[in-house]
Amino acid sequence: MRAILCLFEGVVTGAADGYGRMAEKPACTLLHLGPGLANGLANLHNARRAATPIVNVVGDHATYHTQYDAPLASDVAGFARPVSGWIQSSPSALTVAADAARAVQASMEPPGQIATLILPADTAWSDADRPAPPLPRPLRFRCWDLVHLSF
Repeated sequence: MRAILCLFEGVVTGAADGYGRMAEKPACTLLHLGPGLANGLANLHNARRAATPIVNVVGDHATYHTQYDAPLASDVAGFARPVSGWIQSSPSALTVAADAARAVQASMEPPGQIATLILPADTAWSDADRPAPPLPRPLRFRCWDLVHLSF
């Protein structure tokens, strides 16, 4: 994975859409809580319509902190639902690796889709046990492959 720093979520999601379309493989975004995801929704809408494979990693408050309704608290899954084909919130650090592997796999489901993985802050600073095993890559056809196969 190669990290590219962007200063605004609208740029992040637009760049991910462009990369995913050109490279025909998933791009990944790292977005700050629900408001950060909301800042990128217009580009994610376009990416969804184009079946661009994107993995959104969206941070959230620590699981034990949600009861305090912090100023940036929001319904991250609710924001993600209109633009995502797959949404998962990791309940603990022990599930992050497997959830991330499933997010990548889900983004490549034909014809391509947006997979949103919500990571509460405590999943980042708590101990995990091991990397996830590789998952099979979904078969993906490009439109010209289908034309070629029809002859």
